[in-house]
Formats: sequence, structure tokens, C-alpha cells
Amino acid sequence: MDAVPFGANRLLFFLLLAFVVSAATARALARPAARIGLVDQPGGRKQHEGVIPVTGGIAMYAGFAAAALGSELVFGPTLALVAALGLLIVGGAADDMHDITPRAKFFLQLIAALLMTSWAGVFVAHLGDLLGLGQMNLYLWAFPFSVVCALGVINAMNMVDGLDGAAGGVALVCALWLAAAASLQGLGATAALVLVFAGAVGGFFAWNMRFPGRAQAAVFMGDAGSMMLGLALCWFSIDLTQGEGRTLPPIACVWILAVPLLDMGRVMFVRIFRRMDMFDADREHLHHYLTDRGFSVAATSLLLMCAAAVSGGLGIGAWLLGVPDWVMFYAFVAIAVVLVGAAYRHAVRTKSEATPTPPRSG
Repeated sequence: MDAVPFGANRLLFFLLLAFVVSAATARALARPAARIGLVDQPGGRKQHEGVIPVTGGIAMYAGFAAAALGSELVFGPTLALVAALGLLIVGGAADDMHDITPRAKFFLQLIAALLMTSWAGVFVAHLGDLLGLGQMNLYLWAFPFSVVCALGVINAMNMVDGLDGAAGGVALVCALWLAAAASLQGLGATAALVLVFAGAVGGFFAWNMRFPGRAQAAVFMGDAGSMMLGLALCWFSIDLTQGEGRTLPPIACVWILAVPLLDMGRVMFVRIFRRMDMFDADREHLHHYLTDRGFSVAATSLLLMCAAAVSGGLGIGAWLLGVPDWVMFYAFVAIAVVLVGAAYRHAVRTKSEATPTPPRSG
């Protein structure tokens, strides 16, 4: 708490403000959303019952913006964060209502990423000592690499959003680890801002998670919410590892975001192996893997949250213990190789089972 720029009472107030505004907005917009078509209809891969309002993204943005702007934590270049998230909310809501083209959605994500790098000056200048050969500086590649990172994390969070509570729960855990990392570095303002963001996510999560007595989510986040979560998590991760006073290595944030990143890598590999379009839907996500093996939706979301908690703890713990960056990097690569190898074996087995056996002559 010593690193936070104001007292604990004020911080608690703004956390509650973000939570309450997010939770109240999510439900208050249910009827207006139904009138304008901002709802999710059951059918096909969507197995929920009834019409569910897709207001979670707007609600999280409202809670975060109200608390962050009211607390004066957002000023100067940091206003780009509010602007970029607002752009994704507007574009995502349009996609949730009218299914805009992937190219238009990509263009919106690109603009938001450029706001992060060009306006706010949040970009990856170095990657740390990933290979054990000294610090890797990006120089002229810093801006394009940062844009690619933002696009990757945005789409990674979009892929995790397949079950009630999954994306919101994972994002909430990741945000709490990022807030802890900011506090451990003495970055009080950043820690408070990330905690306010976590409060806004928590307000939505309260309606989206399947708790005892609730058979399904009452609100969905939609593309607006998942894109907002992805950009915010990428923004905070870069901001905590680059610049003066930052001692957290970038690979530690990779561990914090391990669940969505590994899930995206696994899915992309399978789609490339099967020569599918990268935007086609499938059942190769980690949450599908768990539900196909008998885990309930609530249990699967909790398992993903636990995995995010463990991976984030490993990243922060390794940093605090002084584990070299290259050890953390190769350990992450090893886990990725294991997951991709399992995905490859599953894809080959599925393909062989789907291929009809030709009848034998005679």
C-alpha cells in the first residue's frame, strides 16, 4: 500500500466504484440491448438457453473509465488507454450486432494498437536476456513488434471467451498478478490503475460466472469485451516491463498471460495443420478439451483461472528469486512444445478416424 499514490480508503472506494458501475451497467443495459439487437441467440455452437444480452464489454469499460478518470489516475498520454479501449468497445459492439468483416475488425485493432505505441509511447524496446546471450534490444523493430503483441493478446483473449466465466475469470487473475508486479516495483499509480481495471472486470464476472443456483451466465462480454481485455492486459504488461524504474522482465508477463497465449498457439497450430481458415471456429481450445472430458462449464472456468494463477505465480516468483530470463523462456517454450505435440497427436488421430476405410475386395 505504500506505493499507491493515495490512501487505502480512496483506493477501496474507486475499486468499489468500478465494480458497482460495471455490474449495474451490465444489467441496466439488458433491455436496451434487446431492442437494438445486442444479444446472443442460442443455436449452432451456442448452447445457452434464451436470449442473453451482450453488454459485458460496455459495462467493464464504463466501470473502468468512471473510476480511472474520477481518481485522476488517467492523464496525459495515459488517456490513450481510455481512447483505445473505447474504440474497441464501439467496434466490438458493432460486430456483436452486425458481424463486421474480419478485415474491418483487424483494422480497428490495429488503430487501437497504434494509439498505444504512437500516442502513449507504450512499446517493447527490449526483450531481456531471452537466449542467455545478453539483452535483446529491438531498436527499429520496437513499434511493429509491439503492435503484433497487442494484436496477438487481443485475439488470444477472444479465443478464451468460449465458456461462461472463462475469459473474465482469466483476465481477472492476470490483472491481479500485474497489479502485484506493479506494487512490487514501487509503481503505485500503475498498481492502482490495474486494480481499478480488475474491479471493473469483477463487476462483469459476477454476472457471467456460473455460481450455485445460476444455470448459465446472465450477461456475455462479446467481442467488445474480449478485445478490450486483450488490449488492456497487453498495455499493462508492456508498461510494467519497459522504461525507467521497471525491473520486471518481459518473459514474466508472458508467464502471467500464459493461459490465453498457449491456448492461441495450440489452436493456430491445429488450424494450420488442417489447412483451415485462421478465423474459422472449431473445438480445439483448452476449454473444449476439458469439457469434452467431462468437466462442467463452471469447473472448466475455475480450472483455467487456477492455471492462470499458477502460471502467473511462477512468473512473478521466478523474477523475485532471480531466475535468469533465458531459463524462464526455455521453460515456457518446453510447455508450449508439449501442448502443441499433444494437439498434433489429437489432430492426427481425429483425421484418421474421420477418413473412411476403403472396402476390401472379395
